[in-house]
Amino acid sequence: MARIHLDKVSLTFKVRQYARITLKEFLVRRMFKKSANPVIEVEALKDISLDVREGERLGIIGHNGAGKSTLLKVLAGIYPPTAGELNVTGEISSLFEIALGFEPDATGWENIYYRGYLQGETPETIRDKLQPIADFSELGHFLDMPVRYYSSGMKVRLAFSIATAVDPEILLVDEVLSVGDQAFHDKASKRMRNMMDKARLIVLVSHDLVSIRNLSQRVLWMDHGRIRMEGEPREVVNAYLDSVGAPRIAA
Repeated sequence: MARIHLDKVSLTFKVRQYARITLKEFLVRRMFKKSANPVIEVEALKDISLDVREGERLGIIGHNGAGKSTLLKVLAGIYPPTAGELNVTGEISSLFEIALGFEPDATGWENIYYRGYLQGETPETIRDKLQPIADFSELGHFLDMPVRYYSSGMKVRLAFSIATAVDPEILLVDEVLSVGDQAFHDKASKRMRNMMDKARLIVLVSHDLVSIRNLSQRVLWMDHGRIRMEGEPREVVNAYLDSVGAPRIAA
């Protein structure tokens, strides 16, 4: 059974006030018995309680910096909570920041293997998916070239093709629906919907409020690391649009 349960989950980052300081600044601050580079606590998430059960499609919306992607990374296990309880039942497949992490001097074929292993594939399982990934990317002979010579669009094509070559149980998606150029976008959208049909539980983050409304059964509105509203998609999306002074989405 797939399920995500959070009980008063919070996440606080501790960061240095300055990325770097000069030796002079260090000595002056120490002379006056001040911390040379004080630690600042940033409260990214605060008291998030949430229960998502098998069969649900949850959409998450909010302004930039509201905590949407951070919450998704907590669910994926990238950031452990600093407070509260997180329980996830089921295998997670994550689709976010898909164009990062390529080995630039390796060929497209080699990167299919590398990224496949990072997604939990084995040499045997990725071998069966190798040609379907290549065919979907439509990169042809470019797969024989080092990735450093790819355009940004080619990297996105390859990354998306690899990332979506999975049979998801719990699917976490962050802004992947806008991937690629228009020609590739249509095909990518169809694949995303096929994945969503197979997944037993989905959490989707996007600024595309039409897609959020149409694909979700329930929507969460995040605001400054907290849940501001949760409920029926049309109601929550329209409340968010009202708050930013934007026109409501037509029925």
